[in-house]
Amino acid sequence: MTPYNDFTWSEINSQPDAWAATLDLLAAQQGALRGFARDAEQVVFTGCGSTYYLALAAAASLRELAGVPAVGLPASEVWLNPAGSFPGGRRTLLVALSRSGATSETLRAIAAFQAAARGPVLTLSCYPEQPMARMGDMNLVLAAGQEQSIAQTRAFTTLQLGALGLALAWAGRDDLWAELGRLPAAARGLLASYRALALELGGDAAIERCFFLGSGARYGLACELSLKMKEMSLSESEPFHFLEYRHGPQSMARPGTLIVGLLSDTHRSHEQAVLSEMRALGARVVALAAGDAEVSLGDVAEPVRGPLYLPFGQMLAYERAIARGLTPDRPNQLSAVVMLDG
Repeated sequence: MTPYNDFTWSEINSQPDAWAATLDLLAAQQGALRGFARDAEQVVFTGCGSTYYLALAAAASLRELAGVPAVGLPASEVWLNPAGSFPGGRRTLLVALSRSGATSETLRAIAAFQAAARGPVLTLSCYPEQPMARMGDMNLVLAAGQEQSIAQTRAFTTLQLGALGLALAWAGRDDLWAELGRLPAAARGLLASYRALALELGGDAAIERCFFLGSGARYGLACELSLKMKEMSLSESEPFHFLEYRHGPQSMARPGTLIVGLLSDTHRSHEQAVLSEMRALGARVVALAAGDAEVSLGDVAEPVRGPLYLPFGQMLAYERAIARGLTPDRPNQLSAVVMLDG
């Protein structure tokens, strides 16, 4: 029987309330975000682990919504390999993402970026007392994302909302702010409706490996869900762009394989075709999509739907960990913050 009194399960299920509180904060900061660093020629999102995958998703969303050149990079690359990270002579905005606000590589990336005078820095974190919350030219502290567990769940989606608010502000997409406001209610329905499916799949001992597929901004989210599966349940898991899965990895599509697809509206027919082919090869397939799907995300507009892809995959990783006799609150060989010696 699943123990529902631990930190991880509570944080997964408290996301709707955390999102509502975060949306109130973002609404109050909308004007400041719109005016911040509008003269930047390019944007680099950076983080470590989960927040690196968030950086990939955030950069894709900013490109799609605002047409701004943007990339997501690990903080270690920004710090150790700046020549390969920033085209010379272009004014760059660095958006640093961190749950703790204390991860060594991210702090060093900010410091190196500022020392080179490449442009302004915006930080998004969850703890006001930590160093990163004071390092930027603008600092957003999304305290509703604070967590006691090691594997990020609520923090990831809360910071994701911050990045989406930034993209909407820069794009001037006032029409989509109302859609952001629909996310908490949609998440409540999602958590209630698909808990049983997550329990079933998580407890299926015949599943030996997992793949998460997503394209565009959903690729970074697929990476994050694959990481959750590894961290919590010590399972073999990999992410791929949707159509890339046919180029070699489909050799692993057979009984014992679970494939979770994060489907878009725009290219759904192509993505669904991949899932159908893998199902025919014997894989267990679950589609996360708007409307009719194994896991329906409702009808929130696609550009801001991203956070809704996460809760089911988080529950799935949690339930698989419990079924394997593991403790999701204490993933193997991990700590909440990576601190470099020296």
